[in-house]
Amino acid sequence: MEVKDLIRVLDAEVLCGEDFLGQEIIDFGASDLLSDILAYSKDNYVLLTGLTSSQVVRTAELTGAIAIVFVRGKLPPQEAIGLAKSHHIPLLKTDNLMFASCRKIAEELKKEEKNK
Repeated sequence: MEVKDLIRVLDAEVLCGEDFLGQEIIDFGASDLLSDILAYSKDNYVLLTGLTSSQVVRTAELTGAIAIVFVRGKLPPQEAIGLAKSHHIPLLKTDNLMFASCRKIAEELKKEEKNK
């Protein structure tokens, strides 16, 4: 699955990073706690969160995230969007709850696996 596939799967809106949507996703992480995100640290993963501060972008970059999906319709401040742009991290927004987003991603991955 590529980052751009999340637009369809989650009915998401791209906030920035359109040029980096073709990256291959290896894994996913979902949390609203920065300490949990820091403990995750994995390459080429997508972070799903309701946190919108610039610290989330810094944490995502530090832990190997290639994109951030803001759940529950949350919008990050311009400072966070600017930071994401400078680190080439696409930001997406979905109105789905975190649990529903994770379920939709899991269902899509299951479909992909079945079609292999």
